[in-house]
Parts: sequence; structure tokens; C-alpha cells
Amino acid sequence: MKIIVPIIGLCAGILLGIKSGIVLPYAMMAYGGVGILACLDTVLGGVRADMEHQFQMRIFVSGFFINGIVAIGLVWLGKQLNMDLSIAAIVVFGSRIFYNFSKIRRFLLNKRQKEAMIGEE
Repeated sequence: MKIIVPIIGLCAGILLGIKSGIVLPYAMMAYGGVGILACLDTVLGGVRADMEHQFQMRIFVSGFFINGIVAIGLVWLGKQLNMDLSIAAIVVFGSRIFYNFSKIRRFLLNKRQKEAMIGEE
């Protein structure tokens, strides 16, 4: 039940972003993209933690903001050093997103398999 809060927040944020009509300047695109990736990673991690009965709202909220700030800070540092450090953030958060998706998928498949086995008995 706790996991509904992050999912509703994610959907509300997406709708707000689409309906607001705010367009990021080209110079800010890297920050926005990496920030969204970091926040998506946190939401999927929260879904996985809830499925494993380990979800804690305090950890979720702090991770949401800290991941976003660290990712944006990494991109900013890369721009100051004239290096593309956004690739590092994309690789890290991208791999974590795929990992969380695989854990969620396995959990759902195992849950359905267990329900089918119980239904046969």
C-alpha cells in the first residue's frame, strides 16, 4: 500500500510536466535528463523494496532527492571540467533501472507461478 504514494507522485509529476508547457533551455537538457533518470531509478527501487517488504518512506524520499542532486552535481562538475560525466550517471542509473526491472519482473512471475500452483491443489 505504501508504494502507491511514489507511483502516484511519478504519474502526477509526468502529467504536470506535460501539461505545464515549460520547456527547458538547451543548456539545461543534460541536467534534466540525468535528474529524471536518477528519480526514475529511485521510484523503481522503491517498488522493488515494497515487493520485498523492505520499503521505508524515509529512505525513499531521501534517496529520491539525494540521487537527483548527486546526478545533477556530477553533470555540473563535468561541465566545469569540460568532460562529459553525464555518461557515468547514465550508465550507473541505467544499469540500476534494468536491475530493478528484472527483480520486479522475477517477483511478479514467481508470484503468479505460486498462485497457479496453489490453484491446482
